[in-house]
Amino acid sequence: MSRAEVEAGADPVRVEDTVIRKPSPLWTFGLFRSELLTTFRRWRTIALLAVLAAVPILIGIAIKIETSDGSTAGGGGGEGPAFISQITNNGLFLVFTALAATLPFFLPMAIGVIAGDAIAGEANAGTLRYLLVAPAGRTRLLLTKYATTMTFCLVATLVVALSALTVGALLFPLGELTTISGTRISFTEGLGRAFLIALVVAASLIGVAALGLFVSTLTNSGIAAMATTVGLLITIQILDQIPQLHALQPYFFSHYWLSFADLMRDPVYWDDLVRNLGLQGLYAAVFGSAAWARFAARDITA
Repeated sequence: MSRAEVEAGADPVRVEDTVIRKPSPLWTFGLFRSELLTTFRRWRTIALLAVLAAVPILIGIAIKIETSDGSTAGGGGGEGPAFISQITNNGLFLVFTALAATLPFFLPMAIGVIAGDAIAGEANAGTLRYLLVAPAGRTRLLLTKYATTMTFCLVATLVVALSALTVGALLFPLGELTTISGTRISFTEGLGRAFLIALVVAASLIGVAALGLFVSTLTNSGIAAMATTVGLLITIQILDQIPQLHALQPYFFSHYWLSFADLMRDPVYWDDLVRNLGLQGLYAAVFGSAAWARFAARDITA
């Protein structure tokens, strides 16, 4: 019996010498659970999460050392999404700074690695055919892979946020926060906004996840899929910084990533946040459909 059959709990039923596998009612959940366990047990995944957790630690230590003589972190100012000059006043700002630091490269790179390996990695390992032998169907398998990647998006973002919150609490004081608009909010409300920002950052990566999944359906090499996805991410980020392309930049999936800073305004500015989430949904729909069309018509030989 194949890996997918055992994990999904399928019951083989022989009818006229033909084996028909009848899925249990919880088959889809079983496959999703299996994919989660497989993904998060890999050393590569653990290493990626460790790197992400280390970024806030390094930022916090660097700021603590820089401000040990009473100077201001980042040279003053305090404006912009990084909030770096506010960290010494309130450790909760380290959460916002860490997310701003990891969102342009570290988080998308990690998502690109996981998404790029989703289908291509199975093909390279020779397990893709066995997964499709079970009564999953290609669509259900593809959706499961995408759901697993999105779960990793959320986990990776929360790892950054929780690491930053822990380091911020250990190295800096906690208390009321001053928003970008200059108003004061309680620590509890600030903590709630930090959690909401983490969710928005995770949602900002659904376009990257769909892109990586599409690339993963184009090749049987997991390394090639991962490298291509990360290369595309870097290219888009570079193009988003070229002034001559300002007319195209609002359509790049990374253009509104740092709009999560608007959640620290009072009242909250929703315009760019809505644009960001709408753009991510569009990318997810386009590349998700492309991945389905490619995978549905693909000749599985491995």
